[in-house]
This record gives sequence, C-alpha cells and structure tokens, in this order.
Amino acid sequence: MCGIVGYVGSRQAAPILLDGLTRLEYRGYDSAGIAVVEPGHPLALRKTPGKLSALVESLKGATPAGFAGIGHTRWATHGSPTQLNAHPHTDCSQQVVIVHNGIVENYLALKEQLLKEGHTFTSETDSEVIAHLIESSMAEGVAFEEAVRQTAQRIQGAQAVVAMNVKAPGRLVAFRLGNAGGITIGYGDGEMFLASDLPALLSHTSQVAFLAPGEMVTVEAANARFRSIHGPAIRKSPQAAPYDAVAIAKEGYRHFMLKEIMEQPGVVQRAIGGKVSFEPADVRLPLFPFTAAQVREVNRVVLTGMGTSLHACMVARYYMEQIAGIPAEVDNSSELRYRDPILDGRTLLVSVSQSGETADTLGAMEEAARQGAKQITICNVEGSQSTRMAHGTVFIGVGPEIGVASTKCLIGSLAALYLLAVYLGKVRGHLGPGRMESLLNDLATVPRLIGQVLEHQGLYQRLAHQYADYLHFLYLGRGINMPVAMEGALKMKEISYIHAEGYPAGEMKHGPIALIDGTMPVVALAPRDGLYDKMRSNIQEVKARGGKVIALATQGQHDLRGVADDLIEVPPSPYLVSPMVNVVPMQLLAYHIAVRRGCDVDQPRNLAKTVTVE
Repeated sequence: MCGIVGYVGSRQAAPILLDGLTRLEYRGYDSAGIAVVEPGHPLALRKTPGKLSALVESLKGATPAGFAGIGHTRWATHGSPTQLNAHPHTDCSQQVVIVHNGIVENYLALKEQLLKEGHTFTSETDSEVIAHLIESSMAEGVAFEEAVRQTAQRIQGAQAVVAMNVKAPGRLVAFRLGNAGGITIGYGDGEMFLASDLPALLSHTSQVAFLAPGEMVTVEAANARFRSIHGPAIRKSPQAAPYDAVAIAKEGYRHFMLKEIMEQPGVVQRAIGGKVSFEPADVRLPLFPFTAAQVREVNRVVLTGMGTSLHACMVARYYMEQIAGIPAEVDNSSELRYRDPILDGRTLLVSVSQSGETADTLGAMEEAARQGAKQITICNVEGSQSTRMAHGTVFIGVGPEIGVASTKCLIGSLAALYLLAVYLGKVRGHLGPGRMESLLNDLATVPRLIGQVLEHQGLYQRLAHQYADYLHFLYLGRGINMPVAMEGALKMKEISYIHAEGYPAGEMKHGPIALIDGTMPVVALAPRDGLYDKMRSNIQEVKARGGKVIALATQGQHDLRGVADDLIEVPPSPYLVSPMVNVVPMQLLAYHIAVRRGCDVDQPRNLAKTVTVE
C-alpha cells in the first residue's frame, strides 16, 4: 500500500498522475506505476521497481496517451518489489486494472477459487485478486460498477481501491473498506481527480469530497456518484479544501493528535511495507547488519526507551521471548545509562526512540557501545543520531508525527518490534514456516481491527462528558496489556492534566487499593484472554470499594455488563498483537477528555516532542 492517484477528463492523464505521485513520495514506497486508457486503444501500463524517477526515466519522455488513468506507489508486502508486483494490476485480459492500498486478508482462499475458475496470475500480490474478482463478475454479465461493488463485499480487511475498465475508459470506480487510508475526490472543470491524500489534488482543485468506510464512488469527467457498498445511493456535495498549510496538514481534523490516531490502520501497513512477504511468509530487514551466526550468539535482548517508547519495549519483551525465543529485559534509558549494566557482545540492545535524538536513550546506547553490545534501533527519522550510533535500524516509516503526545509512532514501533522478533526467531531457527505464517497473518489483521475501534467516536465523547471532571484515574492491566494500561495513564496525564497512574492489576492490593473510592475512576483492561478471570476479580474488588470502572472488554463479554460502570468493547484480536488494538481506545479516551477540558491537545504544557536534555 501507499499512494493512489486517479484522473478522468479532457487533459492527458499521464503527466497529472506522475505529478500527483510525486506529491505523495513522502509516504515512502519501493515501486511505482501508472495505467492510462484511450478509447479504441489497448491499456498502456508502465511500472518499475524503485523510485518514481526510475518510472519517469523508463518512459524516456514519451508518456502514454489517454484521458483517464490511475497511478500508485507501493510498499511491498505480498511479493518483493519487482516490476510484476508493482501496481497497477490487471485481470487476465488486461481489461480491468486496479490500484490498491491495504491487505486482502482472505486473498489466499479467493486466489485458490479464481485459479480453479481458470484465471492466470502474473504477480505474487494479494492486490491482483481484486482485478480478477471484478473480471469474474463481469464474465457473468454483471456491469463494471456492480462488479466492483460485489468485489468490495467479498474481500476482507481494510482497503482502498480504484478500478478502471478499458472498455469504459471515461469512468473510474473506487471504494473504501475500514481505514486503510482514504480516498479523496477532487472536482475540476470538466475533469475529476482521485487520490489517497489531499496534497496530490491541491494543484488542480479546491473542491473535494471524501469517501467514508463502506462507501464507493463512480467518477466521470463531469460528475461523481456515491453509494454504499451495500447498495443505496448517498448524497455528497463537494467542500472547499483549505489552502492554509496547517489546515491542509490536519486534513479536516480538529487536532493533529486526532488525525494521527485515525491514521493508525495505515500506519501499520506503512511500518511493515517493504519488510514483509505473506506468500511465502517471510520478513526482510534491509538494514539488519548481523549474520545468522552472530544472531545465534545472542543470549539475551535488552530493550530500552523512554515514555511511550518504554511502553513499546515492555510489550516487545513478550515478542522477544514468545516469538524469538530469547530471554529479554526492559530498562528505562535514564536508569540503564547510570546503573553500570552488565553487557557484552552476546547482548543485543534494542533501543526505541521515535525521533532518534532522545538524550537518555542515546546515553544508554553509548554505554552499550562501550561494553561491546550489538545494537539495533527502532526509529522514525532517517539520519538521526540513534541510527548513526546503532549497528542497524528498523525504520518505522510512519511519516511526521506533529502531536507532542505520541500515538501513531507507538503503533509503528510495536509493528517494527514485532517484525524484529519474527526475523530473529526465523534466523535462530526458533520459528518454523507455519508458525511464522501464522504470526504474520495475525499482524495483517491489525489495520482492520484498529479501523473497527475507530468507528465508535461517539462512545468516547460520551465517556468524556461523564468523566472529564475527575482529577485522578487508575489504570490496570495484566500480561501483555499491562504496558497498555501504563500508556493509557501516560496519555491521560500528558494531554488532559489529570493525575493518572498505570499499574499491573496484581499490584493493586499492594498499595493502590487504598486510593479507590467514588472519586477515582479505574480503567481496567480486561480483554478475553488467558488472564481475563483474574482481571474480572480485580474489577469486582474495585466495585466492592465503591469505585467506578471503565472496562475495556472483548465484544460479547456480557458478564462484565453488570459489573463495570461503562464498557469499551474492542474486536477479538490475537494475543500478541492485541496491544496494538487495545491501546487505541486509551488514546481516544484521553483525547476526548482533554478536548472536553479545553486543553491544548497538540502542544501540552511543559512537554517537548523530542527530549534532548536529561
């Protein structure tokens, strides 16, 4: 997935597509392509691995002719970054062509069915099944637009798709499922535009509309028709796009923090882009510096970070032990650097610093270097100091994070740490192919699951109305979700200025229980996992002392309805990826309470985005 551009009108499409893709290069990608159609002519398909400049060079100044087209920049997931795997993708006869952001979670089953029907595939991607599904419906006499709608109902996961039919070259059809990035429609004078991001359109139009999850649009040069993927027509009117740079960057959201929370389904896809293959299951870390023999020498992993990054490390301890099979420990960077730790060449230090400039984390890295430890850093900023100090880097690649209180960088860090653990487990021989495939398939579900959480903003607004006047919160969690409780408390104190503490739920009776009364709400993370019964007992202990409980629960956990005061229901998720899903309600709760309290959400008092001093 990455950048999408589409055009239909009276101008040559190719230059517009290339210009739009250029404006989306900031998203990161490893291949690019365009498809252009002209009445009475075959499809003109041009795509290359590498950067957009390679695509432009391959055209040799002769862009394909046509008044409609689609373009794409891709991070490889299913299949390596090759010409065949680059988007756009076509059906068997090159009559249907698509570009796609997202992960088709059921693509293997769909592909097997399509192969039995006689379809021929030319790529390793999940995306190609979309074109063949449309072709299959059209072969049964279904019109193109209806075939796209039927396809949208058959694929699973979060998706953004634009499709074009060579036999109807003046029309583009797009749909959006969940939150795999958006689709923006731009209205011109006798021409229409589509893009995954507003910046690709602003040089052409200031009138735009947006697809919501579950919606589709048919675009022709003079109009756009909207409908639900379930059938009914939808009325939408274009609105003025802002030209103020800050407003453009916010993309219509009230705050950067909310925008960055809402981006998180796509963030997972960007964090794993270029690093994962789902068929065959594999993880590639291009900047991993150690040989297999050196990896097998490692006898422990030390994870270190500060603040939100420290909480990512706490989750990653489970990844290192349960996925990679290596003993792991977590250290706060400000403590690690001063406690004379015992490190050596068989220790792998994994530092997490979103900016790569966090002073205490850099100090911990210096100490590790002095003692000869191997080092990998998880970072969002290329060329930052941590990337220069470590032997290797796993970039999370989620784009700039403007809100001071980190949200999407946490999700990106967790995805990167998960991949690092899978990679280490593979190299060490701890993971067999079946287990690795299962782990990566679990990760592939995260964008859809986060998207489902994001659909319920009204719940958090209601909770904010109820709880914004409280001055103290206690957050409780167990197991892999204990760090999520700590992150929830951190977000609450950072942006709402409410005193909040996160604890292991088993620690509650060792002190915090003395604080519980009707003035201190307790946020309890109680998803349906192996520790659920213990969490439910903790909730009952809180209620027995007059406390108010907001419980995060798996959908369908009806036995908590009569116990907790309020429920935040999340979709069921695999245990090891559950923190990536369950932390999103913690972010939303803190955000809406802070807004209700009138706080400066994006720039909380006394905080800086990057802490470069002790």
